[in-house]
Amino acid sequence: MSSPVNDPRQPSVAKRYVPSAVPPQDLPVDYSGLIAVVFGIAGVMFRYKLCSWVAIMFCAQSLVNMKNLENDLKQISMAMMFAIMGLVTNYFGPARPGTQKIKFVLGSISSKMEKRKL
Repeated sequence: MSSPVNDPRQPSVAKRYVPSAVPPQDLPVDYSGLIAVVFGIAGVMFRYKLCSWVAIMFCAQSLVNMKNLENDLKQISMAMMFAIMGLVTNYFGPARPGTQKIKFVLGSISSKMEKRKL
Protein backbone atom coordinates (compact mmCIF):
# COMPACT_ATOMS: atom_id res chain seq x y z
CA MET A 1 0.00 0.00 0.00
CA SER A 2 1.17 3.47 -0.76
CA SER A 3 0.64 6.31 1.58
CA PRO A 4 -0.62 9.72 0.40
CA VAL A 5 2.72 11.23 1.33
CA ASN A 6 4.66 9.03 -1.14
CA ASP A 7 2.17 9.52 -4.00
CA PRO A 8 4.19 10.51 -7.14
CA ARG A 9 1.19 12.00 -8.96
CA GLN A 10 0.90 15.78 -9.05
CA PRO A 11 -2.69 17.01 -9.28
CA SER A 12 -1.61 20.56 -10.01
CA VAL A 13 0.18 19.46 -13.21
CA ALA A 14 -2.59 17.13 -14.48
CA LYS A 15 -4.46 18.23 -17.60
CA ARG A 16 -8.01 17.27 -18.45
CA TYR A 17 -8.35 15.00 -21.52
CA VAL A 18 -10.08 16.66 -24.47
CA PRO A 19 -10.72 14.38 -27.48
CA SER A 20 -9.58 15.81 -30.78
CA ALA A 21 -12.25 16.82 -33.27
CA VAL A 22 -12.63 14.40 -36.19
CA PRO A 23 -13.88 15.82 -39.51
CA PRO A 24 -17.07 14.15 -40.86
CA GLN A 25 -15.30 12.70 -43.91
CA ASP A 26 -12.82 10.85 -41.65
CA LEU A 27 -15.47 9.14 -39.50
CA PRO A 28 -15.75 5.35 -39.88
CA VAL A 29 -18.42 3.91 -42.15
CA ASP A 30 -21.80 3.25 -40.54
CA TYR A 31 -22.15 -0.41 -41.50
CA SER A 32 -25.50 -0.88 -39.78
CA GLY A 33 -26.95 1.97 -41.86
CA LEU A 34 -25.53 0.48 -45.05
CA ILE A 35 -26.94 -2.96 -44.19
CA ALA A 36 -30.31 -1.36 -43.42
CA VAL A 37 -30.40 0.23 -46.88
CA VAL A 38 -29.44 -3.04 -48.59
CA PHE A 39 -32.07 -5.07 -46.70
CA GLY A 40 -34.69 -2.35 -47.25
CA ILE A 41 -34.14 -2.39 -51.00
CA ALA A 42 -34.18 -6.20 -51.02
CA GLY A 43 -37.45 -6.15 -49.08
CA VAL A 44 -39.06 -3.86 -51.65
CA MET A 45 -37.61 -5.42 -54.79
CA PHE A 46 -37.92 -9.10 -53.91
CA ARG A 47 -40.92 -8.69 -51.58
CA TYR A 48 -39.31 -10.43 -48.62
CA LYS A 49 -40.95 -9.55 -45.33
CA LEU A 50 -37.96 -10.72 -43.34
CA CYS A 51 -35.63 -8.34 -45.21
CA SER A 52 -37.90 -5.41 -44.40
CA TRP A 53 -38.04 -6.33 -40.71
CA VAL A 54 -34.26 -6.76 -40.57
CA ALA A 55 -33.86 -3.36 -42.23
CA ILE A 56 -35.99 -1.76 -39.50
CA MET A 57 -33.84 -3.41 -36.82
CA PHE A 58 -30.64 -2.13 -38.42
CA CYS A 59 -32.21 1.33 -38.78
CA ALA A 60 -32.86 1.39 -35.05
CA GLN A 61 -29.29 0.29 -34.34
CA SER A 62 -27.90 2.91 -36.67
CA LEU A 63 -30.10 5.59 -35.12
CA VAL A 64 -28.81 4.75 -31.64
CA ASN A 65 -25.14 4.76 -32.73
CA MET A 66 -25.37 7.89 -34.90
CA LYS A 67 -22.16 9.95 -34.95
CA ASN A 68 -22.69 12.50 -37.72
CA LEU A 69 -26.20 13.90 -37.46
CA GLU A 70 -26.59 15.30 -40.98
CA ASN A 71 -25.20 12.44 -43.10
CA ASP A 72 -26.36 9.56 -40.92
CA LEU A 73 -29.89 10.93 -40.60
CA LYS A 74 -30.24 11.04 -44.40
CA GLN A 75 -29.09 7.44 -44.72
CA ILE A 76 -31.28 6.21 -41.85
CA SER A 77 -34.37 7.99 -43.17
CA MET A 78 -33.83 6.50 -46.64
CA ALA A 79 -33.40 3.00 -45.20
CA MET A 80 -36.48 3.43 -42.99
CA MET A 81 -38.55 4.55 -45.99
CA PHE A 82 -37.49 1.49 -47.98
CA ALA A 83 -38.22 -0.81 -45.04
CA ILE A 84 -41.67 0.67 -44.39
CA MET A 85 -42.48 0.68 -48.10
CA GLY A 86 -41.47 -2.98 -48.26
CA LEU A 87 -43.69 -3.88 -45.29
CA VAL A 88 -46.65 -1.96 -46.70
CA THR A 89 -46.36 -3.62 -50.10
CA ASN A 90 -45.88 -7.05 -48.53
CA TYR A 91 -48.79 -6.88 -46.12
CA PHE A 92 -51.27 -4.65 -47.97
CA GLY A 93 -50.27 -5.04 -51.61
CA PRO A 94 -51.49 -7.60 -54.12
CA ALA A 95 -50.55 -11.22 -53.50
CA ARG A 96 -47.53 -12.71 -55.21
CA PRO A 97 -48.36 -14.55 -58.43
CA GLY A 98 -47.11 -17.94 -57.19
CA THR A 99 -49.09 -17.96 -53.93
CA GLN A 100 -52.51 -17.89 -55.65
CA LYS A 101 -51.76 -21.13 -57.48
CA ILE A 102 -50.50 -22.88 -54.36
CA LYS A 103 -53.63 -21.95 -52.40
CA PHE A 104 -55.79 -23.22 -55.28
CA VAL A 105 -53.92 -26.53 -55.49
CA LEU A 106 -54.04 -27.06 -51.73
CA GLY A 107 -57.74 -26.21 -51.70
CA SER A 108 -58.51 -28.69 -54.46
CA ILE A 109 -56.50 -31.43 -52.73
CA SER A 110 -58.32 -30.92 -49.46
CA SER A 111 -61.73 -30.94 -51.21
CA LYS A 112 -60.84 -34.25 -52.94
CA MET A 113 -59.83 -35.71 -49.58
CA GLU A 114 -63.17 -34.69 -48.07
CA LYS A 115 -65.09 -36.27 -50.97
CA ARG A 116 -63.26 -39.57 -50.45
CA LYS A 117 -64.21 -39.61 -46.77
CA LEU A 118 -67.91 -39.22 -47.64
